[in-house]
Amino acid sequence: MIHGFIKVAAISPRICPGDTAGNADRIIAAASQAEFSDCHIKVFPELCVSGYTCGDLFTLRDLQSGVLSALAKLRDFTNGRTDIIIAGAPLVISQKLINCAMVLQGGRVLGIVPKQYLPNYGEFYEQRHFSHLDSNDYFMIDDESVPVGSFVFCCAELEELTFGVEICEDLWAVVPPSCELALTGANIILCPSAGNDVIGKDDYRRTLVSGQSGRLIAGYVYANAGEGESTSDMVFGGHCIIAENGHIVAERVPFAAGCNGAVAEIDVQKLAAERQKNTSFHVSHIGQNNVDEIYFDMPLSETTLTREISKTPFVPKDTAENSRRCEYILAMQAYGLKKRAEHIMSGGGQTEFVLGVSGGLDSCLALLVAVMAADLLKLPRTSVHAVTMPCFGTTSRTRDNSEKLCRALGVTFEEIDITNAVRGHFSDINFDENVHDVTYENVQARMRTLVLFDIANKTGGIVVGTGDLSEAAQGWATYCGDHMSHYSVNCCVPKTLVRYLVRHYAETHAGDTVLCATLSDILDTPVSPELLPPENGKIAQKTEEIIGPYELHDFFLYYMVRFGFSREKILRLAAYAFAGEYDRAVCEKWLDSFIKRFYSAQFKRSCVPDGPKIGTVSLSPRADWRMPSDGVL
Repeated sequence: MIHGFIKVAAISPRICPGDTAGNADRIIAAASQAEFSDCHIKVFPELCVSGYTCGDLFTLRDLQSGVLSALAKLRDFTNGRTDIIIAGAPLVISQKLINCAMVLQGGRVLGIVPKQYLPNYGEFYEQRHFSHLDSNDYFMIDDESVPVGSFVFCCAELEELTFGVEICEDLWAVVPPSCELALTGANIILCPSAGNDVIGKDDYRRTLVSGQSGRLIAGYVYANAGEGESTSDMVFGGHCIIAENGHIVAERVPFAAGCNGAVAEIDVQKLAAERQKNTSFHVSHIGQNNVDEIYFDMPLSETTLTREISKTPFVPKDTAENSRRCEYILAMQAYGLKKRAEHIMSGGGQTEFVLGVSGGLDSCLALLVAVMAADLLKLPRTSVHAVTMPCFGTTSRTRDNSEKLCRALGVTFEEIDITNAVRGHFSDINFDENVHDVTYENVQARMRTLVLFDIANKTGGIVVGTGDLSEAAQGWATYCGDHMSHYSVNCCVPKTLVRYLVRHYAETHAGDTVLCATLSDILDTPVSPELLPPENGKIAQKTEEIIGPYELHDFFLYYMVRFGFSREKILRLAAYAFAGEYDRAVCEKWLDSFIKRFYSAQFKRSCVPDGPKIGTVSLSPRADWRMPSDGVL
């Protein structure tokens, strides 16, 4: 299956102004290059058949005749081919010279799109030569009548593969034509361009292309003229950009040596899913806005993936961005908790943050957030009441790390051994302590939660939840146990991101050697609820050995909830992203486990406490994720 991946190329071959026959040959040679061979769509620069910088040569009949011959050569080249080629040319239509983009495939010109905005300022003087086409028209090529105007090109074999074309200045306009094309159904915008380079313009282009792709929830393929057009007072760098929904996925930077284009896959299924979820995006009826449909056939086979698929989609890959994002997330968590505390204080209540600390990652992050909230409220850090509650599975490593962390942060630390209380409850329900089943585990988890709520009642405080998004997705929490609190600061933070946040906090507090050493050891501690007795003093119950690697589960969660991808597509992406780390069979095993757990755990998510929304994936039953508790797939 193609899974919605459409391989596109933005190509900038060396063009010679006025050499129409040679330019056609160069376009054909570039389209035939190995790196572009399996691309479904190939976009070439504006007026690349003639050259953009021809000036008054555009008015010569010899040049116009040469353009027609070159067009015929390009059309014949596409005979028997299924890929789409977009090439720019000046054409005389209804006795006007029009700056056009030609859409070619299978030995035909499917349609011709005229440029709508003709710049006539600074170094540009297009209105000297070109005219605006006021309405849709036709252009005769040999005996074939080709439609000219604004179109959405629709693939008969894949509904989501729809594209439109705008040309250079059109993108820079106040209301680009691509806005109307997207609202008429185009998922990909193709832009042949010929913009010269000046200082800072490359950054502005990136902003325009990525911003427009994000605004339209679309793919955007931008191919700019290269150095062959450099003449007189202008220099062209061959800048090529491919963007998808606000993100640049491939780029050929200006004046790059050794390549003449950019290649990437655009996921049109993902774009369609985003538009479905965004009720502000209203797709109009085809033809309502003077945009017509042109259908084409393109037999599609599985696309070889080349784009980067991050193994940690919740974590930015850029180090500088990661640091900024971590600070932002910690602030959202802390300010959310601060607001809840202020509300309680306004009603005459006291403010104390009560939370259980286990020496694990989640409670560590929740403690850091509680400390930040206390600082924001200008409360003493002793108003953060951290409680460690050792029982059958607690190891000295996690217990000691809990105390070291609390001492380093200056919060109130208390140890309450719940072993006797748990054994008393075992006696109450006539349970054999030697049976290490779910009852054995959950009694401990619920007892810890009971202790925390009782302390909160005693001190007038609130219980701060520690559970994270990854655990909520799989129901890895004890109902009416650790899944309950007064406010859950980690509820939208997946496990992979929890780790990065804790590491970031350690890096930004490097001067406190005790704190950093403790955080470092917590990061190295296996994830565990510590509900089963240790083996030789070490953690015996390791979560990832039971339910699978969290990095896989967070990957599955992101693509299932964020985009609604099918099991088969998620599996393909996981096998690709984790190649060399987990084979396909391992990915499939844990994906099936994840899906099963996700569906069976909704009843727990239906009654979770409040907590701050952090990212685009949230499982809050009040805001982002509503599904029946008894739903099946």
